[in-house]
Amino acid sequence: MHEEDLKSILVRCPHCGHNTSLEIDQSEGDQDYQEECSACGELFHVQLTVDELQQKTRVKIDGNDEQFY
Repeated sequence: MHEEDLKSILVRCPHCGHNTSLEIDQSEGDQDYQEECSACGELFHVQLTVDELQQKTRVKIDGNDEQFY
């Protein structure tokens, strides 16, 4: 892990609308995991896609529901 690969981003909880800060590590490549909202405690789904050619990272946040079933 390189410090320049770490970024802090602000995302909105899909359950309560509270802004939550996430630390993402771009050096790990594409990621798919769950995070807990610091306000309501509900889990939400995080999809991180790293495009190395265009040097962009996309983060998609959605509710933790049927996508895992």
